[in-house]
Amino acid sequence: MMKQLILGGARSGKSALAEKLAADSGREVVYIATATQGDAEMADRIALHRQRRPAHWHLVEEPLNLAQTLEAQAAEGRCLLVDCLTLWLSNLLFIDDGIHFQPQRDALLECLPQLPGEIMLVSNEVSMGIVPLGEISRRFQDESGLLHQHLAGLCDRVLLTVAGLPVLLKGPAL
Repeated sequence: MMKQLILGGARSGKSALAEKLAADSGREVVYIATATQGDAEMADRIALHRQRRPAHWHLVEEPLNLAQTLEAQAAEGRCLLVDCLTLWLSNLLFIDDGIHFQPQRDALLECLPQLPGEIMLVSNEVSMGIVPLGEISRRFQDESGLLHQHLAGLCDRVLLTVAGLPVLLKGPAL
């Protein structure tokens, strides 16, 4: 079935687009949230996402073991919406000096092509600005860019969301 990567900047409308596509799919939706509530501002962001989601959608909160969760949840007739990959990447890079990132990334890239049902992956496009100061910031930018390249190769459709508007980069039109 359809695998989609939906990219965009902060507050670009990427999550709202993914939620609309999931709702329009006519499938049972499982929302896989990778965010952790580390501070009040993030708690507010999480609350906004919860308010937008239909109550009948299933929610799985998984900040680290994404491939394992996708494998457990994917099924014919089901749409998995992962929001978001850059939070997942941050979670992995900031624990235990990032040693879990490579195995988790590889597991995601390996399992994605075999998953049944529809999969939507939401992620922040962070490589359009300047190279950041600081080693961890540069690693985050580099790893997210490389992850997006690999995922774009595996996905049937890739969209870039700008000012709430989807721009088709790859695959069938909306």
